[in-house]
Amino acid sequence: MPSDARVDLSRRAAPSQLSELMDEPCAYEDFRRCLSDLGQVNRLTLSYRPTLAFLDAVATTMRGQPLRIVDVGSGGGDMLRRVECWAERRGIQVKLTGIDLNPYAARVAGEFMPASSGIQWITGDAFAYAEPVDVVLSSLFTHHLEEPEIVRFLAWSEAVAWRGWFVNDLCREVTPYKLFGLLAKGMRWHRFVQHDGPVSFRRSFREDDWERMLSEARIAVADVRLARWTPGRLCVERVK
Repeated sequence: MPSDARVDLSRRAAPSQLSELMDEPCAYEDFRRCLSDLGQVNRLTLSYRPTLAFLDAVATTMRGQPLRIVDVGSGGGDMLRRVECWAERRGIQVKLTGIDLNPYAARVAGEFMPASSGIQWITGDAFAYAEPVDVVLSSLFTHHLEEPEIVRFLAWSEAVAWRGWFVNDLCREVTPYKLFGLLAKGMRWHRFVQHDGPVSFRRSFREDDWERMLSEARIAVADVRLARWTPGRLCVERVK
């Protein structure tokens, strides 16, 4: 990977151009340790806040009905576990489903899940999910995809989610890119996290990227809210 001085963040690096170690075949223990450390990253960087703020807005329209939420690319499951706590505090009934193509993900999420949790973990393709959905969530998922795949994901989310959808991902800017690299080394996180974190920023987005992909998905940009959250997040929100 080139030094910071030679990294060009003006354009997104596609996954086919720049790989992440956790996307490659690996041992289960490496994958589990990586997801465990990513959970710590999410807690330290307050990355749950944007998603929970979105759900607060959606919950006001539910009028006591159960909220059916699907998290695509659910990984180790820390986002849905946080959503489950959010729902319990607010007295909101939820049906929570995490979907991930990697068979290790459901295993890890099950190991990290409290015995009292009611979250369902599925290994498979989200596009094949046939149950009714109120909300589609994703967190740190879309930067793993090529742009045509993201366009398909946006169009699918718009079609299946009755109440709305929310993409929580990174913002391609120099400062968070550099700070994460320093933090990952200082915290001695797993080598996957130290390598993949800066790569993730290079594979992430700015507003014009999202506007282009939304248009390609035939979703009106005016119906969607793009918002930056400190530190280093750019989120895409659609409330119906």
